[in-house]
Amino acid sequence: MRLTARRLPYLLLALTCLAGWLFKAHCGASWAGDEQYLAGCYSDAVPFWGLRGVAAGRLPYVEAPIEYPVLTGALIWLEGLVVRTIGGARGDAFDFLLVVSMVNAALAFAVLRMMEAAGVPRVRLLWWATAPPLVLYLGHNWDMLAVALAVAALLAARRGEQASAAALAAIGTAAKLFPVLLLPLLGLGAMFGRGAGLRLGDGLRLAAIVILFWAALNLPIALVAFENWREFYVFSSQRSGTAGSIWEIMQVQGWWITDIPTRNLWSFALFAGGAAAIVALGWRRHHPHLWVLFTPVLAWFLLTNKVYSPQFDLWLYPFLLLTSRRLWPVAWFALGDLAAYWTEFWWFASPGGSGPGVTPAHIAIAAAFRAAAMLWIIVEGVRAPPSWLIPPPAAFPPPEGRPIPAG
Repeated sequence: MRLTARRLPYLLLALTCLAGWLFKAHCGASWAGDEQYLAGCYSDAVPFWGLRGVAAGRLPYVEAPIEYPVLTGALIWLEGLVVRTIGGARGDAFDFLLVVSMVNAALAFAVLRMMEAAGVPRVRLLWWATAPPLVLYLGHNWDMLAVALAVAALLAARRGEQASAAALAAIGTAAKLFPVLLLPLLGLGAMFGRGAGLRLGDGLRLAAIVILFWAALNLPIALVAFENWREFYVFSSQRSGTAGSIWEIMQVQGWWITDIPTRNLWSFALFAGGAAAIVALGWRRHHPHLWVLFTPVLAWFLLTNKVYSPQFDLWLYPFLLLTSRRLWPVAWFALGDLAAYWTEFWWFASPGGSGPGVTPAHIAIAAAFRAAAMLWIIVEGVRAPPSWLIPPPAAFPPPEGRPIPAG
């Protein structure tokens, strides 16, 4: 009985991943009209197969530009290699979608295993095993790689393994940009987190680790194909926004019309100011474990960023389960994610007449519902520590062999 109970989250996760595969695969890879939006089965993997040289086996960055960081580009190429090796000339976009979904499913299981090993309460394991974002985004993109690395980094920080946490976050940043938000928290924690006085050497050591790991992954490509390597950063700076972002909503509603440079400036300024406020307000309560503030900082980043693609909600969901004191705001967020997903995709089909008449106003309502949950999560994350996640002081190893000061 006990063994069966332990397996339950894994069995449920298998069913969730199967549902995620069927959700994206039921339209096939040859979409007719707007069915990929009406049925919600759009996946970046399908157009990528033919449009980014994956089918031809072209090396990312070296032979083909790609608008992702290098680790994701490498993963895309490896998944394409699997399809070309197994399927040969008959391999197609549908096979590629299957491989992408299977790899993401394996990463979702890795996250579950890490959570279980960290002693995450069983109910939260079940919430991850049945996560609605996994159904929506398992086959949507390649975000699970960075999610798994960021979860590993956060849990390493919880164990007091700051160097490992910094290395994992740096590697995650080479997959998607958002794990970089954990690095300043780790640096501040290393310098000020425990004991008296400033430990500048500890902060510099973490910075050196981050630079070493990030450079090891990026420099070889940047030196060989700099223009294609920087495509991700150029593409990100030149994008105007997405339908679910606060900036696009304000522009469409006529509340504040901005050009791209102005939007870049204000989104960065708003994020930087808010993130600094989160750290400052949470300092007294969380300074021994500043990594806990990664969740509210990430939520604030999503709210203020000019790009809020639907799958970005998958970034935040596991960290809500790890750090949120209560689960009902997580449920609220998941409902907002579902509403934002369907309104945004139905909007893509509606201007052509095939959609259910969704308007930008509907997107704004769904985004506001989701944003309200995120704001509550931010406030609670700053004010209330997730007691189950914070080990007692004795559980932390003394930094560099030094005794932990009394009191």
